Parts: sequence; structure tokens; C-alpha cells
Amino acid sequence: MKFIVAVILTASLAFAAGLWFDWWSIAIAAFIVALLVHQKAGKAFLAGFTGLFILWGGFAWWMDMQNESILSKKIAATLPLGGNAILLIVVTALVGALVAGFGAMSGSYLRSSNK
Repeated sequence: MKFIVAVILTASLAFAAGLWFDWWSIAIAAFIVALLVHQKAGKAFLAGFTGLFILWGGFAWWMDMQNESILSKKIAATLPLGGNAILLIVVTALVGALVAGFGAMSGSYLRSSNK
């Protein structure tokens, strides 16, 4: 139950932070959620990772569908992805997920060190 709450809170707070701050604010959002929802470091990492993978992957997919994959195919052709738009969406989601996962893990370690 804590895991699901942490995933939803991380995605929600990262979405809200992304409206006003830079992209790296997702790490701060995941850090704050990990401080508030006590979990072991591995589960905190996984909660932050999952929340942001779903959020960024969903947004990237939604934007890709809005412009019929025109931009993502061009970017994927520039990168070593072979022009695969789906792979670009996965890479985008993976970058955000790793940043949030490490932010959440840092928050979990900080909370456990204050005992």
C-alpha cells in the first residue's frame, strides 16, 4: 500500500513541479515523497522510478500521438535509435525514471540516517 501511495504521490508532485520548475525538479519531488512515505531504499527507488516512468512515458506518448510521430521519428533518426519513435519514448521515460529513482533513494537514505 505504501508503494502505490508513493508512486502516485511521486507522479503527482513531479507533474505539479514540472509546471513551474525545470525538468530536474522531478528528483526533488521524489526526494520529498521518500522523506514523507517511509520505505526501504530499494522500494523507494522503485516507487520513484515507476511513478516517473509512467508519467514521462505517458506524456511522451501523448505528445507523439498529437503530431503523428513526425518530430519523434526525426529525433530518433538523429540519435542511434534507427528512427524508432517508440524506442525514443522508452529512452525518454527511462531518463526521467532514473533521475526520480535516485532522488527517492536519496530521500530514503536521509530518513533512515536520522533515526
